[in-house]
Amino acid sequence: MKRKLIFVSFLFLIVCSIYQMFDLGLIWFVYPSQEQYPIKGIDVSNHQGKIDWSLVPKNEISFVYVKATEGGDFKDKSFLSNWSEAKKEGFKVGAYHFFTLCKPGIEQAKNFIETVPFDSLSLAPVVDLEFEGNCKERPNLENVQNEIQTFLDHVDSHFKKKTILYLTNEFISKYLGDHFFNHPIWIRNIFTHPNTFSSIDWVIWQYKNRERVNGIQGPVDINVLNGNLESILR
Repeated sequence: MKRKLIFVSFLFLIVCSIYQMFDLGLIWFVYPSQEQYPIKGIDVSNHQGKIDWSLVPKNEISFVYVKATEGGDFKDKSFLSNWSEAKKEGFKVGAYHFFTLCKPGIEQAKNFIETVPFDSLSLAPVVDLEFEGNCKERPNLENVQNEIQTFLDHVDSHFKKKTILYLTNEFISKYLGDHFFNHPIWIRNIFTHPNTFSSIDWVIWQYKNRERVNGIQGPVDINVLNGNLESILR
């Protein structure tokens, strides 16, 4: 009985240690090839708190996406400071919008356009399409695709760049299939390479959501670029 208790306690400590290492980002599920994908970037929002952009290492981080808006009226309170301070430090910066299934695409496009300054040197805008944190409503496929298309028409036209679609595999399966509106793809897959079980073309891959970066308290999402920065500037 005593040996069994010791074994269970030992096993518990191992599990806790592994969990802590994952939580701290010390070990992870997948590691992109540094040789194949040397350009890395982060995406941030108010959840990261006050960021000291002067401490974020420019030799490791090449581009930054900042949350600007969500739905029809929500504006991230850290957007303008993150946007301006990251640019001041010389990072290539873009803005993203979290698309909610509860609001019309035109309302969401107006919210994003009113919030994000027009700058031809900024990265292409991004629309975040996922279920996590979204409203509970699940409209039919045609309605969702129509609202996304409306959003893209207005945002593309305003910023004169093709909006990048940030996607999870779940959202693709439910609402998109092979229909990506002829737009670039930013895929989230923290377990495997995006093309392990799919032939999807992508320009950005978010492979980790627990990275630790100087200047940022707590974990942050990190991504690699498939190509060069020109692919997300135009």
